Amino acid sequence: MYCNFYNLKERPFNVTSDPAFFFFSKKHKEALSHLSYGISQRKGIIVLTGEIGTGKTTICRFFLNQLGKNVKTAFILNPHFSELQLLEAIVKDFGIQIKDKSRLGMVKELNKFLLKESEESNNIVLIIDEAQNLKARMLEQVRLLSNLETDKTKLLQVVLVGQPELNRKLNLHNLRQLRQRIMVRFHITPLEHDEIKDYIEHRLKIAGSEGGIQFTDEAVKLIWGFSSGTPRLVNMICDRALLAGFVSETRLINDSIIKWCIEDLASYSVGEKI
Repeated sequence: MYCNFYNLKERPFNVTSDPAFFFFSKKHKEALSHLSYGISQRKGIIVLTGEIGTGKTTICRFFLNQLGKNVKTAFILNPHFSELQLLEAIVKDFGIQIKDKSRLGMVKELNKFLLKESEESNNIVLIIDEAQNLKARMLEQVRLLSNLETDKTKLLQVVLVGQPELNRKLNLHNLRQLRQRIMVRFHITPLEHDEIKDYIEHRLKIAGSEGGIQFTDEAVKLIWGFSSGTPRLVNMICDRALLAGFVSETRLINDSIIKWCIEDLASYSVGEKI
């Protein structure tokens, strides 16, 4: 609606996990480093956690785009499956053709695939997003898959991505074998106060802005207060602010506009749905 007014090629503050808008904050850089280390060194199981809206899925999509040709991946989103359905989803996402859909049949085909890829010096990675939704027995199944290995190396690298509830689930007594196999962990925290302005300007630039849109320092302070640095909340308030600026025919986003947007969002109780 407002892109033509601001001369933007797309909306800069969508809440979708678009890797093109990935912002290298301090914590996001660290998260990428942990992922790269765990995968390249074939550590087996990696756990990446963070609160809602901190950019976990965006990091994963960005990371996938950076991988070399010798890394093959399966990316499972919102795993609301039964144990057998999860296994089938994993096998299919790796592009494995299966005739026997029994548990034994699929594990056999997966193992054959992993051995073949290992012989060709390929690294195979399974990423499961929203892993806090996996039941304990499904997490145990993931552990068993991670046990597929040769004498010298893990055949399958597993990245479990989820909200902090995932860590609490992994601390269950009956998952202690899985917990002992987690070799890399990282928890993503929100943007720091001094990163908010850079984050906003970064997304505006990616969307095609050439400096014509300005967020005042007072506006940025209010955005920090509203979002506490959570990228998704920053996006929500900034998107609303650009719409308000369009309606007011101004490219200067000041504290008055942000105050109005915060009040408008609060009136719809948006914060309870995030």
